[in-house]
Amino acid sequence: MINFEYDCHTKMIMGTGKSKDIASIVEDIVLPSATIMIVTDPGVKSAGLVTPIEAYLQEAGYSVVVFDQVSPNPRDHECLTGAELFRKVQASAVIAIGGGSPMDTAKAIALLGPNGGNPEEYIAGKKAYTNVSPLICIPTTAGTGSEVTRSSVITLATSHKKITLKHALLRPTIAILDPALTSTVPKSITAATGVDALVHAIEGYTCKETNPISKAMGASAMKTIVTYLPKAYEDGSDLEARYKMQEGSLLAGLCFGSADVAAVHCLAEALGSLYDTPHGIANAVFLPYVIQFNAAENKSLHIELANIMGFADKTDADDVAIQKLMDGMYTFTKNLGIPSLKELSYVKVEDFEKMAELAEQNNSTKSNVRAVTKADYLDILKAAFSYSHTDKEPNRLTE
Repeated sequence: MINFEYDCHTKMIMGTGKSKDIASIVEDIVLPSATIMIVTDPGVKSAGLVTPIEAYLQEAGYSVVVFDQVSPNPRDHECLTGAELFRKVQASAVIAIGGGSPMDTAKAIALLGPNGGNPEEYIAGKKAYTNVSPLICIPTTAGTGSEVTRSSVITLATSHKKITLKHALLRPTIAILDPALTSTVPKSITAATGVDALVHAIEGYTCKETNPISKAMGASAMKTIVTYLPKAYEDGSDLEARYKMQEGSLLAGLCFGSADVAAVHCLAEALGSLYDTPHGIANAVFLPYVIQFNAAENKSLHIELANIMGFADKTDADDVAIQKLMDGMYTFTKNLGIPSLKELSYVKVEDFEKMAELAEQNNSTKSNVRAVTKADYLDILKAAFSYSHTDKEPNRLTE
């Protein structure tokens, strides 16, 4: 038996075209004529997804300020610049439009804007999480689940270390999920963000911090994503697949948001902090190897995963089911056009020591279902780097 808490006070609104209702939705949390700060990134802005929402708000009498200085792996100085703008314009609420980076940045701005300080002070307990600005998240990808989580992952520009602001008050006030906003997402981003969501579900389901509610959400998310991500990847105009992927991403966010992630994310965040590798790709290159590492000591748990995702069935012997799970993960990511670690030409073997160190220092290392050390992370890195998709079969970790 375990003791657990599950908390999510975010109001979730889902449906095609729901982003058009932004003005009436905002009325419930801020007064008309207030100043609203939109946080996004240059790509989302240039794609034309911000302008309509900005127009809806302005037509309703709101003053709107757009902040788009957000990197793929948001930096602490970007959050501080955004917080300064928040105070300058006396914003009453923040709206994030985009993927995980704008949403995580918006959470930091909603915290730092009213309260001051820098992210490290909140991590160290020198400043209290309080007085967080109302925050609305409108995801334009199906992957991060940040629209319902209590976390904001920020990269410290000087050290390349990723830190996580984490508190219940960072959960967005409202999440608006409009599948129509994801219909033009390029195939590569559809794949990467979709795998990110899958890893959220897998790690939220298996980590030491999991609970019955997280596991229920995770199981549903895994089934949905494995079924619909290939369809959304092959045909971006398939609105049903886009809808189901946002649903799967949402469920995955609810899964890990009150549990944790684990070793896959620890390695992915280390890779992303050094090279700015898109987070979903970083997760994908390590996923099969971490599964193999964890399954060595947790067979029954990983047999569950194999059955949930349909890579194996209950008639398979235990070792066969686990092998099918690992092979299924390789094939699944390969068919989505995601490169292997070796195929990321910028990755240097001499950086493995630093990556393993950063991964071990990650707060989520302790949540991994199997105890994992820096040496283990190095082994996983070396195994992942020895394989490319042109090989007949992937390398295996040696125990």
